[in-house]
Amino acid sequence: QVQLVESGGGLVQAGGSLRLSCAASGRAFSRRTMGWFRQPPGKEREFVSSIRGYDGFTSYADSVKGRFTISRDNAKNTVSLQMDSLKPEDTAVYYCASRVGASEYDSWGQGTQVTVSS
Repeated sequence: QVQLVESGGGLVQAGGSLRLSCAASGRAFSRRTMGWFRQPPGKEREFVSSIRGYDGFTSYADSVKGRFTISRDNAKNTVSLQMDSLKPEDTAVYYCASRVGASEYDSWGQGTQVTVSS
């Protein structure tokens, strides 16, 4: 497992942008898949995006494709989520998560609130 700390959430108007960051501590960060999840108010947590460690392959939920971009810096043990063209339905607590290979995500951050006003 690794320790994860998110930052960068806040309040933004629809159409605006935010950049979330997640700092990881622990070993073998470059071998871990890093993911972003979110939990909208009153709903269950859902997948947003992920990026593999060894080849940088990325995945996105259909709802954010073309608007969000995930990236990582293995030298700094960080992963980021650039969120553009934000919509009110993107309002949620966003969580950073980590896993090894195809296993379950075993490390989670504390979450950061993103609120998009209409």
